[in-house]
Amino acid sequence: SHNGNMCGIFAYLNYHTPKDRQEIINTLLGGLRRLEYRGYDSSGLCITGSQGSPQIIKMVGNIDHLERRVKQFEFPSDTVANHVGIAHTRWATHGAVCERNSHPISSDPNAEFIVVHNGIITNYEALKKMLMSKGYTFESDTDTEVIVKLAKFFRDTDPRQSFRRIVTEIIGLAQGAFAIVIISPHFPGECIAFRVGSPMILGIKAATAEQIQSELEVKALGVTPRRRTSLDGSTQGIEYFIASDGSAIVEHTKTVIYLEHNDLLHFTANGGMEVFTASDVEGHRQMKTLEIELNQISKGDFEHFMLKEIFEQEKTVVNTMRGRIDIDRHRIVLGGLANHIGDIMASRRVIFFGCGTSYNAAVAARALVEELAMVPVTLELASDFLDREPPIHRSDTCVFISQSGETADTLKALEYCKARNALCLGITNTVGSAIARTTDCGIHLNCGPEIGVASTKAYTSQIIAISLFALKLGEDSFQTRDRRVQVMNALHELPSLIKKTLELDAQVKAIASEIHHEKSLLIMGRGYQYATCLETALKIKELTYMHSEAVASGELKHGPLALIDEHLPILFVATKDKLYDKVKNGFQQVIARRGKPIIICSEGDDTMPAECRKLMVPQTVDCLQSIVNIIPLQLLAYHIATQRGVNVDQPRNLAKSVTT
Repeated sequence: SHNGNMCGIFAYLNYHTPKDRQEIINTLLGGLRRLEYRGYDSSGLCITGSQGSPQIIKMVGNIDHLERRVKQFEFPSDTVANHVGIAHTRWATHGAVCERNSHPISSDPNAEFIVVHNGIITNYEALKKMLMSKGYTFESDTDTEVIVKLAKFFRDTDPRQSFRRIVTEIIGLAQGAFAIVIISPHFPGECIAFRVGSPMILGIKAATAEQIQSELEVKALGVTPRRRTSLDGSTQGIEYFIASDGSAIVEHTKTVIYLEHNDLLHFTANGGMEVFTASDVEGHRQMKTLEIELNQISKGDFEHFMLKEIFEQEKTVVNTMRGRIDIDRHRIVLGGLANHIGDIMASRRVIFFGCGTSYNAAVAARALVEELAMVPVTLELASDFLDREPPIHRSDTCVFISQSGETADTLKALEYCKARNALCLGITNTVGSAIARTTDCGIHLNCGPEIGVASTKAYTSQIIAISLFALKLGEDSFQTRDRRVQVMNALHELPSLIKKTLELDAQVKAIASEIHHEKSLLIMGRGYQYATCLETALKIKELTYMHSEAVASGELKHGPLALIDEHLPILFVATKDKLYDKVKNGFQQVIARRGKPIIICSEGDDTMPAECRKLMVPQTVDCLQSIVNIIPLQLLAYHIATQRGVNVDQPRNLAKSVTT
């Protein structure tokens, strides 16, 4: 999937609320800092200078560079009662990392139209060609520039058009998945935001509660509203915050609207706001309360978000289980599935969909679902599924796993399955996300916002959520009762085992210092631990840029054994379960070729060769052992990365949520 959409949008609009420009700039920079975790290579902002002329300031590098650049500008010291400011963090997709390609992007030297944009316009080349044939010249290599050039073209063609009319015409031509916020000195005080595909949230902070209705009517574009059904800021102060996600809004207000596909917001010069839709479906948008707490976004005492999130896992696994296990009655309570559990139990097969870590979580929990639900269980990488377009039946239960709930390929697979009347279930960490809204039912992870780009706590919570799902499906079977009780008791013990496992940190760091200079690392295991191998290899690739590969140890004789010698770094996951003899067999094959593996083994296992380095982990039930085992390996990837001197929270070329 093309990582096109990691840019961050933030806009701050104040009406009848006097602010000086420094305050406005600080709010915009603060919003960008909250979006930093998405990864970016340049940033910029636009505010109104004296005489109402727009001032665009942008900079390659991090937000500190932008802040230093802003300080070089002289702004008038007066306060402005009404102002629209926009800001952006860019991740290069079209055109190199340089100032002219970073946002905000303007239509011309006079900046008649200015836009910040997130996502991709797929037909931008055709639009660019058309505009060039009409004499418009392009300054940047971005797809974004066609938006503002089109705006100028429509305005030049007919200067009497309203702002909303111009943007409606642009939307009619531009294809793709994107979100935009656009302003223009021709329409002072106005602002238009639009999303199709890329997520966007509006936060509202009003002087009085009466200004905010519980829901807003959504009208079709091109229709003149019969009556005012907008938010009104015409007399009392009102402030608006537009952002790519809630973490940039939470410190200002908890009152938000999640925009749907094709929603357009029109802010008028007096502070009013109306919601329109570019689709045919009129309706309402509810005011929601933002769930994130600000302290959940700060690093606390940890050097990186990722390290904080690894250490949080003893708590986050509890949050995922909380209220869901009735240990006395041996029942599982999953409120989000309540109305559909009969249909799920009656389905002929269960299919899990995911990308990256979310897919690996399905690999980890698959065997338990097969064992307890007693139906065929298949796993699909969402991108590969979309390439094949295989048959999906009404009798299938399709489970979509995504931390953000916005992953583009997983969402497209969901739409494909929904169109074929399969029962669709979502496992996400984000209330109000596209996957959470589109599925028939779901399980929320409740593990708090995950800021580090490489997923850690979401992975362990996903395995727990799928395990709870498996326990629920097997609930009525007498023959699996003992097994279910065993797993429930093990879930109860899990937090204390995670706490104990985290104490291996110093040992892990020492191993990292021995292997951080290596070029490659093989990770081997089988059965329940194959997922641990896949996820470890992914973490090491993502964070350290070292080549790493997962090898199913049952496959060693079929090729990978040829790689083994005394020089190749190998990790062998060999914790005790019913496959232990088979695991030892693969292990012996490696030793016989003079391999020197680092071993992850169960506490008290003294059968491993003395000369091998070992990480001894507490033992739990086989189907949950992968949760314990991944923790020292997440730490290993973290320590190798820090010893290599790379940015752990924002790996190069990657985004937190891949929404295009």
